[in-house]
Amino acid sequence: MKKAGKKAKPEFNENIHYSPTEMKRYLGALCETHDESLKAINENFFIVNRKLDEHTKILDGHTKKLDEHTKILDGHTKKLDSHSEMIGSLMENMEIVKGDISVIKGDLKKKVDYDDFLSLVRRVQKIEAKI
Repeated sequence: MKKAGKKAKPEFNENIHYSPTEMKRYLGALCETHDESLKAINENFFIVNRKLDEHTKILDGHTKKLDEHTKILDGHTKKLDSHSEMIGSLMENMEIVKGDISVIKGDLKKKVDYDDFLSLVRRVQKIEAKI
């Protein structure tokens, strides 16, 4: 990138004298140039302010939506907490049921099937009939 050269400064010459009308005309032109620049800056300022106001409205809408979502999530959190409590109590109940089932299983192993019992009854009846 090229470096910008220094702006040339007009050399001041003490021998040149400007008349008051020339000075007024020069200062008037200079004032008009600055006024136009200031008007452009002022217009841009209003445009930027308008855009900032629009963005503020949009952000306010997003803030409201986020607040609504926060309320919904808080409700879900409460439900999840109650579900966690219910699952904990169900786990305790399942442990009790598992213990009961193991006792029943042990008792069933000791018992005889009804068909086996009937066949045993018939065999005993045959033996008793022979005796």
